[in-house]
Amino acid sequence: MNSNTVILELKNVCKSYKSFKLKNISFAISKGEVVGLIGANGVGKSTTIKMILNIIESDSGEILFLGNDILKSNRTSYKEEIGYVGENVDFFLNQKLKNIKKYYKTNYKNWNDHTYQYLLNEVFELNDELKIKELSKGMKVKFSLALSLSHNPKLLIMDEPTSGLDPIVRSKILRILKEYAKKYDVAILFSSHITEDMNKIADKLVFINNGEILEECSMEDMKKKEYGIDEYLEFLMNKERDYAKDML
Repeated sequence: MNSNTVILELKNVCKSYKSFKLKNISFAISKGEVVGLIGANGVGKSTTIKMILNIIESDSGEILFLGNDILKSNRTSYKEEIGYVGENVDFFLNQKLKNIKKYYKTNYKNWNDHTYQYLLNEVFELNDELKIKELSKGMKVKFSLALSLSHNPKLLIMDEPTSGLDPIVRSKILRILKEYAKKYDVAILFSSHITEDMNKIADKLVFINNGEILEECSMEDMKKKEYGIDEYLEFLMNKERDYAKDML
């Protein structure tokens, strides 16, 4: 991997809670690459993302964004280059989209109104006179994407964004994201338990279970395996359990 193309790199990142541990998480994402962080709910995906966003601090290890340790970086400036879309979109329900956009853009020096209007009107077909409470879940995800992509992020983090969306909306969003990543060299970390999404968008898969990375492989290699993604994750989990039993 060319170090000049790496956008995000995690090196042996650990975080301990009373009932859960994230252990030695290591992976990297390059320009234009879509990495799928895949595992069941509650295995450490969201905790990993919160550490990347500096919402919680790791106990040890390094998280490098554009080669700089995020704990030693100016929090505001580094976050300007990261876009985020989660499963739950929290905005003021009675606010119109245009008012939320006005507030949102004040936080980003690289905000591009042309990009926003193009995404909102042409790509996602949303009207900024609508209020948040008038949007469906799929429309909220589209609006969040329009906001996140309009400040020209170098890294886009997606945390279970398509959960609960109908297949047609999901397919459109995934197609737009994959095209956007390649066209603008944006790195995307896509966390999901929906393996169908990974087949459509991921260049590389990072399998995680019980706070540990089980394996990392390219989609090209994944397609050569005798398993589907779901089956392979289950195979890796069983392999991990068998290993743990042998160690007792």
